[in-house]
Amino acid sequence: MDRRLYEASARGDVTAFLDLIKEDEELIKQTTFRTSNTVLHIVTKFGHLDLATEIVKLQPEMVSAVNEKIETPLHEACREGHVELMKLLLKTDPRVAYKLNLLNESVLFVACGRGQFNLVKELLPDHSWLLLLEDDRHTTSLHVAASAGYNDIVKEILKARPDIAWRKDFHGCSPLHLACSKGHLDITREFLRLDPDLSSLQDKDGKTPLHSAAIKGRVNILYEILSTSLDSADMVTQQGETVLHLAVKNNQYEALRYLVDALDITNLLNMPDNDGNTILHLATAGKLTTMVQYLVTKTNIDVNALNSKGFTPLDVVETSGSSSGTLQLIPTLQEAGGKRCDQLPRGSAKIQPLNTENNNTEASVLNERQPLPSTRSLGSPANLYRHNRRRHHSGRREKQRRLHMEGLTNVRNTIIVVAVLIATVTFSSGVNPPGGIHQDAGSLLGKSQVGKKTAFKVFMVCNNVALFSSLGIVIVLVSVIPFRRKSIMTLVVATHKVMWVSVSFMAAAYIAAIWVVTPSGRGTKWVLVAVLSIGGGCMISIFVGLMVMLTKHWLRKLKWRKERERRKKEISPNSSVSRVEEELRYSRKKGGSYSSNSDLESSENDGIHPF
Repeated sequence: MDRRLYEASARGDVTAFLDLIKEDEELIKQTTFRTSNTVLHIVTKFGHLDLATEIVKLQPEMVSAVNEKIETPLHEACREGHVELMKLLLKTDPRVAYKLNLLNESVLFVACGRGQFNLVKELLPDHSWLLLLEDDRHTTSLHVAASAGYNDIVKEILKARPDIAWRKDFHGCSPLHLACSKGHLDITREFLRLDPDLSSLQDKDGKTPLHSAAIKGRVNILYEILSTSLDSADMVTQQGETVLHLAVKNNQYEALRYLVDALDITNLLNMPDNDGNTILHLATAGKLTTMVQYLVTKTNIDVNALNSKGFTPLDVVETSGSSSGTLQLIPTLQEAGGKRCDQLPRGSAKIQPLNTENNNTEASVLNERQPLPSTRSLGSPANLYRHNRRRHHSGRREKQRRLHMEGLTNVRNTIIVVAVLIATVTFSSGVNPPGGIHQDAGSLLGKSQVGKKTAFKVFMVCNNVALFSSLGIVIVLVSVIPFRRKSIMTLVVATHKVMWVSVSFMAAAYIAAIWVVTPSGRGTKWVLVAVLSIGGGCMISIFVGLMVMLTKHWLRKLKWRKERERRKKEISPNSSVSRVEEELRYSRKKGGSYSSNSDLESSENDGIHPF
């Protein structure tokens, strides 16, 4: 590329650039050496909107030109966060947004990787389909944003496509794994607020987000996950390692102390991995003096457990060679009652079994848990009270959530049954219409005897609407299998409304049929009035009653959402304390209770809620 042209492009000097192009129109087509950048690549990189506008006027096809990395000028604009330039390029050629670079990265992926929130916020609403380009990729825009700690970008992506939170990269890591490993507390809260079950996802090695946090010693992340899902502490890796094993192996003393002191995981203290090693074996093998002293003095750990080689922790220390750490560990273990394997009474030595069960499953959960935590393992009475309150609250929330899911499933099944019944009744009425059919031979054979009456026409229209709307409900419900609460709720609400239409038209068809078969005469008019009054009165009364319930439910939900927004303002976003714990404190102070589901929260006292 001509040096003068490059300098004018880099400076954004419109006058100098246009003068050069007037001298030689072919200059605008030149590219840089090696990188093959066009002048538009250079201009968009430095954010010169005026010059970019002139170039697009002269060469609009340059918008889709690619460099050596197969990147368009739009990639450069998104990488540097130039929103107005992005709008200009997309307006000139909207198709350029589909182009991927040499690494199969979309313009959205590039912007997320650099934390360009303002650009992502402008790009996503009208181009959310860019996320579909990542369906064939392992690492998504959400992965890079969560790993880098771009909380605002994570929120925007989850708003557009929350299902991406379940995607895994090449190593089997979800975005929550990456956020927990890097210690991004706010992003971790966003994912757990979206779906607490995300904490149960495992990578290729069987590690969960809780394991990732323990490996890096992220105590605040550990607290956040466990305050949402206590069961995640029981999950093990493919090597049979618990969260305690990983904390010890990576010398994360503070994480180990928190896990042992504050939570009900005393059953994990003596849990062996696939090699039969308890956490005390690992701590002694690593010469972790502080950890060993803490475990043997502050916990009820078995100091004479045998691994698969038949070694006690004391054997592990003595066979690892002499060092200053060894000299400190041996008396510490002996004072706690530690012995060599040959010193143990015959028959009392039990080799720890290999923990190979469920290695290849997605959720390897330990089978047994101690029913009650020991006071010693929970630390102070304040910790015991806090733990019991959190555990009680988590159990109650989980029970409510489970009952709610069962209720939605039962409603879905009930709608199918009702729709089938409506279809059966209306089909039978359609082929055997009220008023009878002509039996005499002739052109009217098989035709309705009252087909010209207005009442019969009303009956046929209403009957057909009820029939085909109910058939539509059945087809949709047996064809779609939702597996998340929000999806089930959306499907049930939609089909429930259609069922109301079907039932209403079936009721109207019945009234019209009674109208057809009721003889016309002075003494029979009251029959039609009575049927209309009874049928219409019942339907309207039920409908009005349900609408009153629904209106109250909406008002409660609106009040709940306002209260939640007020809580968000009063609770510091930079707090290291769990969001769940803070909201519990807030709601207790206000005399209420906290729930992550607005339907459950607003109807907790009634125990039911309408659609």
